[in-house]
Amino acid sequence: MSPATLTPAPAWAPVQVVDVDLARPGEFRTPGAPKPVLPQRRVRALVRLHGVPLGMVNAKDDSGPERLWRAVEIGAGRELAVAITRHLAEDAAGAQSGDPGEWPCQALRRRTLRQAPAISVIVATHDRPQLLRRCLSSLLRSPYPAFEVIVVDNAPADDAAQALVRETFRDRVRYVREPVAGLARAHNLGLAQARGAIVAFTDDDTLVDPQWLSALAETFAQNASIGCVTGLIVPAELETPAQTALERQGGFAKGYTPCAWSMSDPPSDPLFPFTAGRFGSGANMAFRTGVLRSLGGFDTATGTGTPARGGDDLLAFFEVLAAGHTLAYQPSAVVWHRHRRTRNAVAAQAFGYGAGLGAYLTAAVVTHPRILPALLRRLPGGVRHMATRSRDRSTDPEAGWSARLALVEARGTAYGPYGYLRGRLSRDHARR
Repeated sequence: MSPATLTPAPAWAPVQVVDVDLARPGEFRTPGAPKPVLPQRRVRALVRLHGVPLGMVNAKDDSGPERLWRAVEIGAGRELAVAITRHLAEDAAGAQSGDPGEWPCQALRRRTLRQAPAISVIVATHDRPQLLRRCLSSLLRSPYPAFEVIVVDNAPADDAAQALVRETFRDRVRYVREPVAGLARAHNLGLAQARGAIVAFTDDDTLVDPQWLSALAETFAQNASIGCVTGLIVPAELETPAQTALERQGGFAKGYTPCAWSMSDPPSDPLFPFTAGRFGSGANMAFRTGVLRSLGGFDTATGTGTPARGGDDLLAFFEVLAAGHTLAYQPSAVVWHRHRRTRNAVAAQAFGYGAGLGAYLTAAVVTHPRILPALLRRLPGGVRHMATRSRDRSTDPEAGWSARLALVEARGTAYGPYGYLRGRLSRDHARR
């Protein structure tokens, strides 16, 4: 067997996550790193072509970075051949109207940046200054010409985040504090402070791709009906069995094909529009500022830090659609996420995902009671979908662990309505 053979990394083995572009042979980058690196032995690579992400492949080679690059190329040729062919065909078709020597995707970005809309980036944080430092450093490497960064410190135990912003990111980052716990509250405070025409949200445990803001702006520019854009979330590291297990089950990624959804042109999905989790995640989302404000921002009875545990992002996606706007998914808007490192943390996260889903559906029915009949009609299909997903997970090398995670998530979904109602009572009591 050739030493450059593609091999999936064992579930238990640490894997270095890298970013590669087939148009730049031999160049490896790690998430958030400004300079190329020389990985060894085993990688999981986000593969791009001319900046456009096509998918992820595992590759292994023990004889050095050059042969490891060849292993990545082989893997991309085998697993991403359709995506590569499609991308080259699209670029060839668009090249006739572009500038000589410039790929159409690059020409589109250049045209967008001529009249770049101002973007406000909101980063909510809670007692994680070291993660926040890396997140902000990656954000500030963006070449986008018109953006601001606002850190919202949510119910902090100390002044560490404030000191970090003041001492390291002075004049480049604004700091505000939300004393009441709750991610939705933090996001709403950031929304109130935002000056940009677009408001983008990410978490403190992410690293932002340099072209993230440009990709978001390009997508909004495609159609004035687009009220929200979500993007691709890929792992920043796979150093523990728990991180690998979460990624093997799908992680946060929603695919590598741009999509758009609206109530006026619904997809064939029988569960639409209640499958808000398929539209994206709160760690990588952006809205037209006026649209999000017109919807009242995020529901503070939902979200991390409340009894609901989550669901604020899903409910916002649903509200965007219900208000008649289009929601778009753009995989070229890339954010790298640091998955939880321990199994207990991943299990808690799985419960939170389920609770957020249950809370979101409850909130949607409470605020839009006319949708209840439609939701009930789609409920059997949703149950079948969850059963299918659980069955698919049984093929996992750690099927027992996957099954336990699925059960924890299901328990979270059952808890979600109760959590939302508790959060709603707490919110209403605070208002009084």
